[in-house]
Amino acid sequence: MKIQYNKLWKILIDKNMNKVQLREAAGISSNSLAKLGKNEPVHMDVLMKIASVLGCRVEDLFETAKD
Repeated sequence: MKIQYNKLWKILIDKNMNKVQLREAAGISSNSLAKLGKNEPVHMDVLMKIASVLGCRVEDLFETAKD
């Protein structure tokens, strides 16, 4: 199964926030942000920080798809 963060990017657009602003607000590394951009897995604590900043649930940030 593959992970896709399209939901996260849609939330950022809705909140008029860019990736750099998200990185700074959530306190995540640029490496983690790069992984998100490539639809690669990241640690759950990264997703929890992002969800906290965006005021949503972790499951609102991603979806899975079959290979």
